[in-house]
Amino acid sequence: MPFRVLFVCTANSARSQMAEALLGNLGGGRFAAASAGAIPAGRVSRRAVTALAELGIDWSGHTPRGLDGLDREPWDLVITVCDAAKQACPVFTGSPAVVHWDLPDPMDVDGTEDEQLQAFRRSRDSIAALVERLFALPLEALRPRDLVARVTEIGPKR
Repeated sequence: MPFRVLFVCTANSARSQMAEALLGNLGGGRFAAASAGAIPAGRVSRRAVTALAELGIDWSGHTPRGLDGLDREPWDLVITVCDAAKQACPVFTGSPAVVHWDLPDPMDVDGTEDEQLQAFRRSRDSIAALVERLFALPLEALRPRDLVARVTEIGPKR
C-alpha cells in the first residue's frame, strides 16, 4: 500500500504542486502524493509547469484544489510548505503525522522572466532534495511521533 502524503500550501499553485509532482513521479509507487491549498489559485503557475517539464515531468493540465474533504481522507503524512498554510491547516482525522517545511515562495520573486524562472528552478531543486531525503527514511516503520521528528529533521533549515 503506498504511503499517502499531502502537501498543503496557500494557493496550491507552485510549491505544493511541485512537491506533489516530484514525490509522485520519483517515488516509484511507494508514495501516493497529493496537494491542496487553503485558498486555491485559479491555475498552477506556468513557471512551475516549466520547471517540472525540465525534469521530464509533464504537469500541464493540473489544477489547484482546496482542502475541502481532504481532512477526512486517510493520510499518513501531511506537510505544510508555507507559514500561512500551517495556520490554515485543518485538523485531520485519523491522526496523520503533520509536519511543517517553510519553503521560500518563488511567486514572491520580482524581476525579469528569466529571474523568476530561476526562482522556480531553485524551489524545484530544493523540493527535490527534500523528497530524496524523504525516500531514504523508513517511513512505514516509524511511529507517528517519530515520523514527525524525522521528517521535520530533514526539512529546510532557515
